[in-house]
Amino acid sequence: DLCAGSGAMGAEALCRGAREAVAVELTPESIAVIKQNWQQVAQADQKWQVHRGDVVKQLSRLREPFDRIYFDPPYDSDLYTPVLRSIATHNILAQDGEMAVEHSPDRTFEDLPGLEVCRHKTYGKTALTFYRRSIEV
Repeated sequence: DLCAGSGAMGAEALCRGAREAVAVELTPESIAVIKQNWQQVAQADQKWQVHRGDVVKQLSRLREPFDRIYFDPPYDSDLYTPVLRSIATHNILAQDGEMAVEHSPDRTFEDLPGLEVCRHKTYGKTALTFYRRSIEV
């Protein structure tokens, strides 16, 4: 859950049985909310971590690939391209994983080596672009 805010997406993943959830968030206030929310929903056998700091810097520190990534920065932010590049460069998305990027419907993204769009959905003023790792030949 990147730019996690309240951590709602990670909490939902935990509620649906994810073995582990990881959040990256910048603000201390949001970190406190995420921790409180995840403590309430996590079962004893589920792990969770919350990383505070710049999302691009934190991505370079994450070691294991993730099956699901949800990235929801402020729509007007300039984080989209650096975060997508970092995910591709550091192989943060698992080979069979999927990443959802929430954005405004008018935003477009450049093609990035290592990632490919697998579907796109628009819901009013919200759009979701889904990525998977591209197969290198």
